[in-house]
This record gives sequence, C-alpha cells and structure tokens, in this order.
Amino acid sequence: MIPDRNQVVIFDTTLRDGEQSPGASMTIAEKLKIAHTLVALRVDLIEAGFPIASPGDFEAVQAVSRECHGPIICALARCNNKDIDRAWEALQDASRSRIHVFLATSAIHREFKLHMDKTEIIKRAVSSVKHARSYCEDIEFSPEDAARTELDFLTEVVTNAIDAGATTINIPDTVGYATPEHFSNVIGHLRENVPNIDQAVLSVHCHNDLGLAVANSLAGVETGARQVECTINGLGERAGNAALEEIVMALKTREDYYKCTTHIDSTQLFPASRLVSNITGIPVQRNKAIVGQNAFSHEAGIHQHGMLQHSQTYEIMRPEDVGISGTNLVLGKHSGRHAFRERVNALGYQLSDEQFETVFEDFKILADKKKEVYDEDIAALSDHHIRDIPVAWKLISIHTSAGNDIIPTATLSLQLHGNDIIQDAAIGDGPIDAIFKTIERITGIQVILKDYQVRSVSRGKDAQGEVAVEIENSGHTFHGRALSTDIIEASARAYLNALNRLMVHRAYEAESNSSGSATV
Repeated sequence: MIPDRNQVVIFDTTLRDGEQSPGASMTIAEKLKIAHTLVALRVDLIEAGFPIASPGDFEAVQAVSRECHGPIICALARCNNKDIDRAWEALQDASRSRIHVFLATSAIHREFKLHMDKTEIIKRAVSSVKHARSYCEDIEFSPEDAARTELDFLTEVVTNAIDAGATTINIPDTVGYATPEHFSNVIGHLRENVPNIDQAVLSVHCHNDLGLAVANSLAGVETGARQVECTINGLGERAGNAALEEIVMALKTREDYYKCTTHIDSTQLFPASRLVSNITGIPVQRNKAIVGQNAFSHEAGIHQHGMLQHSQTYEIMRPEDVGISGTNLVLGKHSGRHAFRERVNALGYQLSDEQFETVFEDFKILADKKKEVYDEDIAALSDHHIRDIPVAWKLISIHTSAGNDIIPTATLSLQLHGNDIIQDAAIGDGPIDAIFKTIERITGIQVILKDYQVRSVSRGKDAQGEVAVEIENSGHTFHGRALSTDIIEASARAYLNALNRLMVHRAYEAESNSSGSATV
C-alpha cells in the first residue's frame, strides 16, 4: 500500500504493543470492542496481536480478522518460519492482511541477545521476508532498535529487505533513545542512501522513554516517513508509544506546516480514548494533550476573557473536532428514552438495544439518587456497560461499620460462577482496608495493592464516584475500576474487577504454548 505523498498512514498497535503496558491485558471480547472502535476511527491498519505468543493472542487476531472490515489487519512475527506460519494462519479470514516481521539490528542486540553477526542478520531477514511474501504481498519489516543501529548497516539491511519483498520498512526507536534531530537524520539517511527506497513505504515506531515519541514520529514524517505506528492514549510498555490522538491532531492542526493529511475521523478520538481507558483500567491523566480532562479547560482570568471574545485566542482546536460535546445537557428522572438516546449518541457511544436498555435503567436509578445527571455521568454509565468486565467473583452484599471510636469492620457476601454464596468478615485500618481484606479471605487470592484512587465523575455532593485500583500478583499488574454514588460499594467492585482480571490472566497463562515476546 503506497500512499499519496501527502497522505500519512495511521498504523494502530493498541491491541499489540499497547497491551504490553503493565496491567493492560485484554480479553478477546474487549479487543474486539476496541477493534470496532478503530474501524469507526478509520485507522488504515490494525496490528491485532502477536499470534505465536499464546492461544489467546492467536484467537484475538483471528477474531479481529473475521469481524473487522476496512482497515488492513496485521499480525506480528519474529524472523522465523514458525512465527510467520502462525501469523498467516491467524490472518486467513482477513479481507486485507499484512505480516509484520522484525529482527534486531543494533550492535548491543546482535552481541548480547541474538549472538549473530551482520551477515547472519541480513540472511535471516531476507529469508523471513521471502517466507512471509509467499503468503501475502503486503509485508512489513522492522529492524528492531533501528535508532541505535549503525547507519551503514541499517542501510544494507533495509536494502536487502526491500529486494526480498518488503513493501513497508518500519524504523523503530525501540527504547526511546532518539531525539527529533537524531531520528530525522536516520530517516533522511535511508531516503538518500537506500537505492530501492521508492519501492516501499517508510514507517516510524517511536517509544516514549524520554517523552519524545510524538516529536520523533513527527520529525520522521517531516523527513519523508509516510506511516506512523501509534496507540490510543500512548499505551505501551514502559513509558508507552506515540499517542495516536496527538499525531493525528498535530498533522490536522498544522497541516500548513506538515502538508500531510490522514484518513482519521477525529471526532471519534475522545470516545476511543475513553473506551481504551475503561477497558484497560489505565486512566488518562488530566492534562493529557487532546483527550485529557483539562485539554479544553480554561481557569486563568485572562484566558477566560480571551475565550469569550474569540475561542481561537486560547484554543487551537475545537472540542468538537476531537469528539468532545460542546454542550452539557442536564437530564433528570423525567427525561425519556428519546432524549437519553440522543444524548448517548451525541457523546459518541453506539450502544446495542440491549446495552441501551441497561444503561437507561441505570440512568433512571441514578436520577432518583441525584437531582441532575450530567454528560460525565452518562458517559461513565455507558463506559461501564461497553466494557467486557470479567465476572468470576460477584458481589452480592456489603456492610461496613467504622468510626473514630470503633474498629472498622466489613462483612461481604460473594459468589463464584453462580455457586453457593460465601460470607465472611474482617477488620482493617478503615472500611476500605477491611473490605479488601475480607475479599482476600473469601477468594483466597493474596495481592499487593499498588494504587487506589477515587475521583468525582461529575459535580456536586451527590456526584458519582469512580474508584480505580491497581494490584500486583507474581510480578503482574492488574487494574480495576467501578462506579457508584457510594464509594464504599465502588471500592469493593473495583477490587473484585481487578481480581477477576487476574483470574483471566491465569487462565491465559495456563493455555499458553509459547514464551514469545515482542519489543519492536
């Protein structure tokens, strides 16, 4: 797929590299929800996973290939035939497919990880690209850790990979080492010195270890790269990847400078960000560019005065451009289905009839508890019901007692997979601590609580509270989130949500048949 020279291909790797973010593992159903959102966002490619890594990853790529039409579906493989065969098997049902093969090329990787010399690297890269090309015509090759690879050798590898049949050459800054000028020089060197470079698309894949992933990616575009690999909310291992929403809006807002466009429907950026945040349990920081809570907020008096005179005095984008509603309609218990459906749709949510009825019922319950229901409340309710929250342990009932002169106690009733209800109690430093200890007593699962946060979803004393927890077990991190006007109840549900994700992870590990890893 050779794009127009003014067209930048958006390659989304949220489902592959994004899932490698600690605690961000997803079920197949959750990956499909995100994949369908990426289709609505109009990304050009979806890297659906690394099929050799586990049966779960294989099934996810297979499911996305079957159900998602429009974008090219891509699967990752190391440069060996077994990986490539497995990737192609997972992609069989895709209407358009790409195999993405990678092999490290930097001196440190050659010596300490691969134990291969330059000649062996080139031979392996060529044979793997050819093997992948025997399955399909759209082949991407990534020289892992390209930003730290000697330019002459990188040029030789890229030249040979294109000769072997690679149609996209992706240049990864695997460890986030590059700076914009450095990375621009790498891309420029390849454009000038690879004799067959016009036969392939140059791509960039930047990590954010120094906070430069977006800047480096844009430097690559400025120098001639025409594909950017990125993730929703910048998810990814360590400090993450280049954030898709930032890349897209930088190119759109400064089209006068970059002279490039994308196919992305930017009005879907905010809903996509919310969905990924809720599914992974990883919150978006308040001051995050484009999709953060403060991105279009103005508190300084001089800013507010300027905004009242003309919005562009202090806003270079409109909230509506990224899918943030320009109004905040207040609904109440007398609001009907039609008004509620219109508001849900305006906020960017496409709910099935069954999901809508469930959300509407929850809205009515919430409207009885608080006088006014805001957009933030509706979005939170919708988010909750489009998530595929694993259900193993279910909360049946909860009672707590606490005070300055009594020992905090929690009594809970839980049920596992519809079996008998189990009740137990525990004491703690406070009611929340007592709840968590009671859950551990009942489930028998011991974890380390790494983080606990409570935030108000909307405004007022009767606002819904959202609780986010992060737990650790055997070196793995899991997130849980829950919503309620009662933060005690929300805390219990969030903790159970995290534990249930842990149980799903254990099930995936049990069926895993490979220890493969991907760090492009």
